[in-house]
Amino acid sequence: MGGLLRVDLHFEEEVVLTAELGFVTQARPDFIFRLGPGRGVIAEVERGGTITNNHDLKDLWKAHIAPDAHHLFLVVPMQNFSRDGSGREKPFPVVARRLGAFFGDSRREIDVLSVHVFGY
Repeated sequence: MGGLLRVDLHFEEEVVLTAELGFVTQARPDFIFRLGPGRGVIAEVERGGTITNNHDLKDLWKAHIAPDAHHLFLVVPMQNFSRDGSGREKPFPVVARRLGAFFGDSRREIDVLSVHVFGY
């Protein structure tokens, strides 16, 4: 996935985002694509902790406070597996539902224009 984002789509890898006034952060998404001044796309590739450690919500927060990105590409597993090969949780539908809750109601508005969830 990293090669596709980095080579084919020209995303930059692990760039520290511009600090937002009032926030002390060294946010460093997996990938960022700059669309122009103050505009861009953050891409995050998740694995096992997508929903168990709320990485999807942390990634949404990262996009929300980033002054130079307003879109989030989130790549998540369709299903996680235990060491013995048995299936565990299925992050993709959970992430799509959780992040979808932030759109469509003015009381829950965030400074992210779009979230695109991709499953692998």
